Amino acid sequence: MAKITEVVYEGYEAVEISNQNLSLWVTVSAGPRILGLSAFKEDNLLAVLPGAELDYPGEGSLKLIGGHRLWYAPEIPERTYIPDGNPVAWNPVDGGIELIQPVEQSTGVQKRILIEIDPTAARVTLTHTLSNQGNEPIELAPWAITQVRPGGVGVLPLETANADPHGLLPNREVVLWPYTQIQSEHLSLTDPAIFVHSTMSEGALKVGVSNPRGWIAYALAGQLFVKRSPYVAGGSYLDRGASSQIYCCKDFLELETLSPLVQLQPGEENSHIEYWEVYADGKWPAEIADLILPGMGTPG
Repeated sequence: MAKITEVVYEGYEAVEISNQNLSLWVTVSAGPRILGLSAFKEDNLLAVLPGAELDYPGEGSLKLIGGHRLWYAPEIPERTYIPDGNPVAWNPVDGGIELIQPVEQSTGVQKRILIEIDPTAARVTLTHTLSNQGNEPIELAPWAITQVRPGGVGVLPLETANADPHGLLPNREVVLWPYTQIQSEHLSLTDPAIFVHSTMSEGALKVGVSNPRGWIAYALAGQLFVKRSPYVAGGSYLDRGASSQIYCCKDFLELETLSPLVQLQPGEENSHIEYWEVYADGKWPAEIADLILPGMGTPG
């Protein structure tokens, strides 16, 4: 059964949520953030970044802290980088906790993350909810971002089935950000998947795909971390349709999933669900291992 304990983690007041195979550390003094993810008593898979921050126009900076966070797209510094260093409320629920951020005064948006851990397996369900507590409609897309430790390989699966009976229409989209070098040795494009090798010493890259398969993964030191998120066929996905994205720099790699764009009227809310799974070395699910292991290789 899940165990919930108040602790101090990486210098932050936190709550540990654990079962026999998985532990999560969730800060309640800022965020909301999940700062730690340890499966099978191994090291934290998430990046901890005490000095990382982004400039918030005219009003200081957003401290990234590291780990997992909830944003909303499109990425606009004036509303994306709003500082979130104040304490969050939290409530215990069956199998986990819910984190509730204070309402953003400049936007009226309130963020909540419901975290539910499996009774025994290394699995977690995260329900990310954005609610409009303001007086005006707001257009946004829930955006869940997980920063993991560098040194591993991020995986974006590609669609391989035909888009029409004759195989004449395009069946996959690859989206690149301006700072991404197509010939980067850290980026490998294969038929079944795109691989991002998190061994950069300088610069950054970002790549995204339209992802009907609904999963994105990271392999590090034999473990496989999988994030699953339902794909909405016909949904209005931002970033040229890239429902799944990977950002990489020298300090971390980000696994990112988006929901379609919505317009929230005052009092309305919208949720984005992720299912996390961690697999030990040699116990990866065949559906993923058979797809990615032949192409992982090494950069360059």
